[in-house]
Amino acid sequence: MLKKILVANRGEIAVRIIRACRENGIDTVAVYSKADENALHTQLATKAYCIGNAKASESYLNIHNILTIATATGCEAIHPGYGFLSENSEFARLCEKCGIKFIGPSADTIDIMGNKSNARELMIKSGVPVVPGSDGVIKKSRRSKRSCKSNWLSNTHKSLSRWRWQRYPKSF
Repeated sequence: MLKKILVANRGEIAVRIIRACRENGIDTVAVYSKADENALHTQLATKAYCIGNAKASESYLNIHNILTIATATGCEAIHPGYGFLSENSEFARLCEKCGIKFIGPSADTIDIMGNKSNARELMIKSGVPVVPGSDGVIKKSRRSKRSCKSNWLSNTHKSLSRWRWQRYPKSF
């Protein structure tokens, strides 16, 4: 089991992660921007460190500072929360290179699922039901209009039918 986790987020999500870690006897390291110095997540964590100015690009998105603090404090893992670095495959790969576990999907999974066309194709190949749509990336505007009209009409009809049935179940 992990002994120390860096929480690379702020606000409610960071508080939830820190509380869950605390319940499981795991030490936490919070990071914060200068604007969040007195935020609740910094007070609940075992340790808290400033990683930059108020702008997210200078703090919560600053991969170098986050990894520096994680390695300097002996963290075994980083929990990105959601948003910020949670869908950044480069960050997940750098965590791996530094010997720190990224709590989330693998970098390859982030790459695949980050591209909606590739994700849809993978789901279809895997037999997962998907919402009706085009068969792939649409490059020509005529095909785009045709696909949009047919899918829109199909989905609109289904939505209206469900709405009518919910409102007036005796008439069907």
